[in-house]
Amino acid sequence: MTRVQRLTEVFVEVANSLTGDFGVIEFLQQLCERCVELLDVAAAGILLADPQDRLMTVAASDERTHMLELFALQHEQGPCVDCHRTGNPRVAIDLTDENVVSQWRSFASQARQIGFVTANAIPMRLRGRVIGTLGLFQSTPGRLSADNVMLAQALADVATVAILQQRTLDDSETERGQLQYALTSRIAVEQAKGILAERWQLPLDDAFTALRAYARAQHIQLAELAAEITRGGFDTDRIPHPDAT
Repeated sequence: MTRVQRLTEVFVEVANSLTGDFGVIEFLQQLCERCVELLDVAAAGILLADPQDRLMTVAASDERTHMLELFALQHEQGPCVDCHRTGNPRVAIDLTDENVVSQWRSFASQARQIGFVTANAIPMRLRGRVIGTLGLFQSTPGRLSADNVMLAQALADVATVAILQQRTLDDSETERGQLQYALTSRIAVEQAKGILAERWQLPLDDAFTALRAYARAQHIQLAELAAEITRGGFDTDRIPHPDAT
């Protein structure tokens, strides 16, 4: 599929997100995957700020990226944390350059251990307020092209609109509610993913793939399915085991 076709899919997904039956976590997960396809990066992750302005990971293109973002938040360091604090993009961060990463020594070391050598962070902004960041990680050195940086910012803006939804932007209470819903939904998805991984004795990535596939096949919102699993109200045997043929 061409780059233009992929971009068209993204904006169709955004249009769908403005309908009443919208799965915010599924959309953000797809957006991370689109970033990998479109921006010449190895991985992508999205972090959102809760009502106390604390960042949480809500989507990632793979489990290693999710764990790296969690590590960054635990140590309060890294380009995504800085981007959220300042509201400014951080691009072409060379994670092998001691002068560049001395302020994030633990983060840089962890990132290199899992195969990332360059990091970028793009702000997700609404009316001057940064509600989160889009992190982009490269496994090879070098800068993203100017076009790719512009596209990354456009995708971050798209994600912001999808989360908050245009019809609610004039209502600050509703806006906070939308953000809280996204954060709460991600927690449920992480819990359900962990339950499946433990029961099946499989990697988290494989468990998540099976969870998403079942939700899509049954036309169920990912967050709703995850919440049912964590409450114990759903028989997980109904989800096909990833190893089943």
